[in-house]
Amino acid sequence: MITSTENAEHYNWGKNCDGWHLLRTESLSVIQERMPPATSEQLHYHEYSQQVFYILSGTATFETGEETKTVQPGQSIHIPKNTRHRIINKGDIDLHFLVISEPKSHGDRVNLPLTQFEK
Repeated sequence: MITSTENAEHYNWGKNCDGWHLLRTESLSVIQERMPPATSEQLHYHEYSQQVFYILSGTATFETGEETKTVQPGQSIHIPKNTRHRIINKGDIDLHFLVISEPKSHGDRVNLPLTQFEK
């Protein structure tokens, strides 16, 4: 089956962010997401899932543990399980990326207290 944002299961999250399930199994999840400028997700971690974020367009800022990393189009970042993280779009264009989780991360998310930026 060929899957794209045109026919994949869609959901909204955060402040006007979009996600499309390109693959959704118990052992593997592939999601394409879109984040408008000046949006972020809440700081969190996954107890069982590791993730890879691959940037398609725009520039992503990741807070991981105590570090901040910038990831450009064509680059990826690996987030091991139990690693505090969040993605932020500090740019002035939409951020498009793939998030690949093994096993799936839905139902395996522990949100941490909101920061001043997130309130």
